Amino acid sequence: MNAGLRSVGAVLIAIGFFQLDSAARQKQPPLQQQPSWPDAATLAERKREAERRRLFRSDELLPVTLKADFRAVMRDRNDDSVTTFPATISFPSADGSVQSMPLRIRTRGHSRRNVRTCTFAPLRLEFDKARAKGTLFDGHGALKLGTHCRAGRQEIILREHAIYQMFNLLTPRSFRSRVAKMTYLDAATGKVVAQEAGLFIEDDDDVARRLEGRITTVEKPLFVTIEPGSLNLLMLFEYMIGNTDFSIMEQHNVRLVQTPTGRRFAVPYDFDYSGLADADYASPSKALPIVSVRDRLFRGPCRTAAEWQPYVDQLRAAKSKVMELFEAPEFSSSYRQGARSYLEQFYRMLDQPSTLKRAIIDPCVKVGM
Repeated sequence: MNAGLRSVGAVLIAIGFFQLDSAARQKQPPLQQQPSWPDAATLAERKREAERRRLFRSDELLPVTLKADFRAVMRDRNDDSVTTFPATISFPSADGSVQSMPLRIRTRGHSRRNVRTCTFAPLRLEFDKARAKGTLFDGHGALKLGTHCRAGRQEIILREHAIYQMFNLLTPRSFRSRVAKMTYLDAATGKVVAQEAGLFIEDDDDVARRLEGRITTVEKPLFVTIEPGSLNLLMLFEYMIGNTDFSIMEQHNVRLVQTPTGRRFAVPYDFDYSGLADADYASPSKALPIVSVRDRLFRGPCRTAAEWQPYVDQLRAAKSKVMELFEAPEFSSSYRQGARSYLEQFYRMLDQPSTLKRAIIDPCVKVGM
């Protein structure tokens, strides 16, 4: 049994900050003041457009070259900086030839933007939609690109992609991703800065369009403000992969999608700090009662065993496909073995009611996190 299960008592201390108070008993806060909703036909067409984005309609490895002054780009490590730099991106066109176009790029993120964590920071790519029309990047204004962090560490990209695929298996209320074979070129010398895997992450607004809704932000949303089904599945999934690097209340590594009826769905992203990804740079927050990202810690809402059962059944039904994702030959044999063991540990818990109770029912969070 891992340390996450052994430290239930400490979990109760960790969630003390979130104890139920009078504010939590109030009704759901009013929805944000936003423009009126389009009609159903328009929402349906936006959904179709988002679903048809060429970039995410294939899982084939995508060769991409990005040319920029990477010395200047990688010097910009300020968390608050939104300074962009000119760049050129080259990629395959529909006829198989190589197509290029200008764009702007910048560093992004928090912990991985810190040079002590990653020598090569994650990037944000900003496209001119008019130039991108008709290309692989048609319809995209900006995209996140997950990077290798440090030379020779690109397997973390493949691991995180597999985790995105896991959640895709479980629900359409999930971000899509695409692995690219990235070549980074120095604009001044033309020399290769790095050749590593990269991970394109679906745009927030496209996720919302696929769900026939839009991205919303809410001031410190409580669990009761989120559609229960999406919240339950998200929380059980985050526990499954051993991820604590997220927050509903802070909307950290979670996006809220609101529909015309007022329902809010929570959609998670960024899984590289999870125990299943097992990145060498990842560590849990010191505020949590765990010492390793491999220690599972439940941070979800209070539900009965009967209320959890449909989601337990859903994860059981997906087990063979989930396990298959981590048997890919691109992974090292040691990682395949470790991932298999980590997931089997979770599935054994699902089959033991007393263990499930200690893991996710007893240490639940009453209000939000």
